[in-house]
Amino acid sequence: MKSTHNTLWAYSKTAAVTLAVVSGTVGLLAACSGIKPPPKEYSQVLLDNQIQVPPGNVVALETTATGLLNYQCKSTGTSTTSWVLVSSQTDLVDRTGKQVAKYAGPPAIWTHMDGSSVMGAQMDNAPRLGATNINNQLYRAKPGPAAGVLQNVSYIQRIKTKGGQDLSKACTQIDMGDKLTRPYQADYIFWKAA
Repeated sequence: MKSTHNTLWAYSKTAAVTLAVVSGTVGLLAACSGIKPPPKEYSQVLLDNQIQVPPGNVVALETTATGLLNYQCKSTGTSTTSWVLVSSQTDLVDRTGKQVAKYAGPPAIWTHMDGSSVMGAQMDNAPRLGATNINNQLYRAKPGPAAGVLQNVSYIQRIKTKGGQDLSKACTQIDMGDKLTRPYQADYIFWKAA
């Protein structure tokens, strides 16, 4: 009788341990399913060749920008006039929605909240579908002296632009000096050497 009792007790303990292990595993799997996978590596494959960053660089910061582009009707030749970009005010947020930088230009200067900055010299651009969307662009970066996120940036891409270029209002000799403000959105991707 004692032997049967010990055997039943051993089976009960084994069953309880097995149930605990299975329950724990199920609980662990359920907890892990709520964890987001790491973000995908940024891909340039859908971008025009002329605005792709050369190999040997990696993404340092991805941002989304909303802002205003300010134009003025100016003389651009002996007898021609056109809308010329004179300034911009733009806020950049990271992928979590936190404001991390500001953009102003021309010249194109991005200033991070940590005090670091970078100036961009346009290398090339690519048209964006839609007549009122500003072009996508690639800039060569010249970092400022302050340490921080933008200190080692080598290139900046402006992509996924929306708006900013509805310049359908007349700009003739009579309109010289008139001003025009257009809202826009874009993604600014900052790259550094790998």
